[in-house]
Amino acid sequence: MSLLAEERKGYIIEQLDAVGKVRVVSLAERLHVSNETIRRDLAVLEEEGRLRRVYGGAVKVQYEEGEPPYQQRQVLNHEAKQAIGRRAAELIQDGNTVYMDTGTTIHELARALKGKKRVTVITNSLAVASLLRESLTQGLFSGRVIILGGEISPEQQSVSGHLCQEMLRNFYVDKAFISVGGMSVMTGISDYDMNDSVISRLVTASAKEVILLADYSKIGIQAFCHIAPLEQIDVIVCDQEHPASWAQELEIKAITWIVADGRMETGSRT
Repeated sequence: MSLLAEERKGYIIEQLDAVGKVRVVSLAERLHVSNETIRRDLAVLEEEGRLRRVYGGAVKVQYEEGEPPYQQRQVLNHEAKQAIGRRAAELIQDGNTVYMDTGTTIHELARALKGKKRVTVITNSLAVASLLRESLTQGLFSGRVIILGGEISPEQQSVSGHLCQEMLRNFYVDKAFISVGGMSVMTGISDYDMNDSVISRLVTASAKEVILLADYSKIGIQAFCHIAPLEQIDVIVCDQEHPASWAQELEIKAITWIVADGRMETGSRT
């Protein structure tokens, strides 16, 4: 088969998700392109953080590589995160109580929260709380913002720890918006920060509806800290369609996959 560059990259990521490693020669033969073309594709995917090149091919990114600080993550895949945030904001209804976590994609959701009425937002993100405070002051939406207490992480721009966990247990939310370091049909959703992962685990287990926001670079990635199995997620909002190999699992787990440009693929719980 002969594919365009983006289609080739999608195929490469699917193969990595399935077997964990790909070889240049095999990919070139399968996709009917030169070895050099495949090497260029792998180089681009490595720059995007979606794989790590090795001799003769590439492997999945492992959790040991971690993730950059919050300020650096804000500029990674920024347009995709903006699209995801805008699409996710459409899922919030007037009168909802929602939780927003510490991810940079969630920050774009908070930025897109306009025109909503009587919305209560609970968050452990300092950046999200600051942005929503400004939005309330400017009258961009109506409601209230509750920031959880606890120990501040300057690197993650978040609050976590025992006090944060105890405070979170006092609330019930209609929708929890979660961001992650990786998502996999095999290992579920995961993240790199241990403290933030505990908070995400608690809210994922208690929210009426859990909505995962993740750009394409998180697909097939297993990060350091397990948060929850994929079946605990109700909706995934991503900037790309899911890998074809995920279709059956999404259907079995009844997960709705929403593409940020407005298309929707099923596995729907509705």
